Order: sequence, then C-alpha cells, then structure tokens
Amino acid sequence: MSLKLAIIGANGFIGSRAVELLHLEGLAEVRPIVRSINSLARLSRFDLDCRVADARDQAALRTALEGCDAVVHAVSGDPATILGSLTPMYQAAQQAGVKRFIYLSSASVHGQAPAPGTDENTPLNDRQPIVYNNAKVRAERRLLSLRKTGGVELVILRPGIVVGPRSWWISSFASSLLAGDAYLVNQGQGICNSIYVDNLVQAIYLAARTPQADGQAFLVGDAETINWADLYTPIAHALGFDLNEVPNLEYVKPPRLNWNGLIRKVRTSHRARHLRKIVPKALRRAIRAALTREAPPLSPWADRTQTRNRPPASPQATLEMALLYRCPYKLPHAKAQQVLGYEPVVSFAEASRRTLGWLEFSGYPVRQPWHFSSNEVGRARAPLTCAGQPVP
Repeated sequence: MSLKLAIIGANGFIGSRAVELLHLEGLAEVRPIVRSINSLARLSRFDLDCRVADARDQAALRTALEGCDAVVHAVSGDPATILGSLTPMYQAAQQAGVKRFIYLSSASVHGQAPAPGTDENTPLNDRQPIVYNNAKVRAERRLLSLRKTGGVELVILRPGIVVGPRSWWISSFASSLLAGDAYLVNQGQGICNSIYVDNLVQAIYLAARTPQADGQAFLVGDAETINWADLYTPIAHALGFDLNEVPNLEYVKPPRLNWNGLIRKVRTSHRARHLRKIVPKALRRAIRAALTREAPPLSPWADRTQTRNRPPASPQATLEMALLYRCPYKLPHAKAQQVLGYEPVVSFAEASRRTLGWLEFSGYPVRQPWHFSSNEVGRARAPLTCAGQPVP
C-alpha cells in the first residue's frame, strides 16, 4: 500500500524537493499543502492533489490532511510562526486521523558550535544567544508535550546545514562573492555539519515508515566530515575566485542602539505591529509626539544623501556565522542509522557537482568546472531505502 504523505510548506526549499523526489521515484502519494495558491507555481508541473491551508488554520488543515497517513511539518519562518503553527497542525492531524507527525527541527537546537560529544541525549538549552535556536528548542518541547496527550505519533529530525540546488547557504555565498562582501571566519576551518537535501528527504521518508521511531529525535547529516572551506571552495573556483583571498574576519559585538535606533526597533517589532491595530489613533499620535520631543529629529533627506555618498560598507561577521565557522565537532547520526536505517544516498562530491550545475542553470557566471580527485568521487545516486532494505 502506498504511503500517503502530506507536506506542509511544500513550496519551500526542503518541502518542494521532498515533493519532487518522493513523487518522481514513486515512493509516496504526496499531497503538497501551501499557504496560498500562488505558492503552487513550482509544483504545478506535477499532477498532484495540492491543497491550500494556512499553517495556523486548524479547520483548513484538518480538511487538507484527511486521508493521509503522515504529515511533514516543513514550515519555516520567524519564532512566532515556528511556535504558532505547532498546536493547530498537531490537532488538525489528530482530527483528520493522521498516524504520524514528522517535524523538521534543526541541529541548531544544540547551538551553532556544539561541544564535542553532543548527541540526541544532550540536554537542550532555550537561553542561547541565537533567537532561532531557542524557538526550535521550545517547538520540540511543545510537540513532545502534545504527543503525551495526543494520539498522533511524533518523529523529530534535526538536520544541520541543508545544502544543494536552491539552498540559501549556497546562493547567498555565491551572491556575496560576486558582490564583493563575502567573508570567512577562522579561514573556514570549522566543521560544517552539512546535509545534502536529497539525503534529508531520505531521512524524512524513513521517519514516516519506521514504526519504532515514535517519540524520538534524530540528528541527520552527510557521511563525510567537511569544513566550510570544503563546501565553498568549489563554488569560489567555479565563479573565478580564490577562496584564500576572501577576507577573514572576527566577530565584533555591535554597539548598543542609540535612541533613534531603539525607537525604530520598537516600532517595527511584532508586538508593536499588533498594538497598532488596537491602540486608538489619538493615543498613538500622542506617544509619537512625546518620543519625537525626546529624540533628535530624523531627517530622511539627510539620511538619503549620506547613504548616496557613503562608500560601500565592509562586511561584518554575524554572531551566527562566527559560531558556525568555528564549530569544532561533527554531529553524529549513528542513532538515525541504527533506528531508521538511514544512510546518506548522495556523496559530498556528487552533491557539489549538482549544486554547481544548478548555479550555472540559474544564471550565475560559472566560468570553469570543479574537478574532484578520484578518491572524492562517490555514489551518483543510490536508491532510497527503508530500514536498510531497498524499497521495492
């Protein structure tokens, strides 16, 4: 009997590739679920039972999930979206009779530079300096709490840096090279806990089918241990750059916001946008007038003139990238191998070749191919497997 698998967030990088791969290889009857009909453009080339439902709309999700065996949560977004979509999705899955809920968490629940020895049993901390990490930790805890009282099985996957065609990690670095603002920290020698997107789809498929996976979290990654320089050298070479000439920076903690910057931050925050909907206009004007009297006047025309005449800003290392570039440890996926039968199906060398082909197809000025040595040539494509056995 074919697996009926719903993918919420099917228009994203991971979700769309999961739809493609599982459908084209005949591994599942895939039902893409997206927020708006415009998001179906990429998937419209397939004859699929696509549905439209917001990740927070429990009633719409329930209808969209009816008849499915499992659902994959592949929704990305800010912390409010990450946390706000969990209860509606899980409860909708339960009401629709879905058997299993697969949540795409992140290896960043362990931080961008996890300590040696970290694995799935390492306690999680939701007081990290990166807001996204804390949101993912709290999301896992909330889902585990829902599972205790709910009937839908739960499997949590923790992929690291997901790379491949359409990956932000690839396109952003290539674009930064061309724009002249690419940088490294620690010469890119830190461990990159990468996973090629097809390998992640392999893990998703196994998570949907393996009975003993319920209630567990799994780190998943590529077979090879690589550093960031390994990941980016083929890209730099193909675009005509020498990675050794890319600036090497150190993270500098930004200064505290001045009064004007603080006002801008408060006014554009999520809470402020919500308050503007319920606070009367007269009160909003009074608050704005009081703030304006305390702060120096803002001159948008002066700001534009200064920006126009200002030289290009030098790249600044972010805290997240500084931590990633100094990562000392490759996270293990031994548990996924033992319980799920997970084995990466695409090697790093093959993944790099496919990624460079996509860059050229997408219009990046690829000048010369990257040649791998004989010992770097891996499997071009192994069949997806279930519990270590080839899928019939």
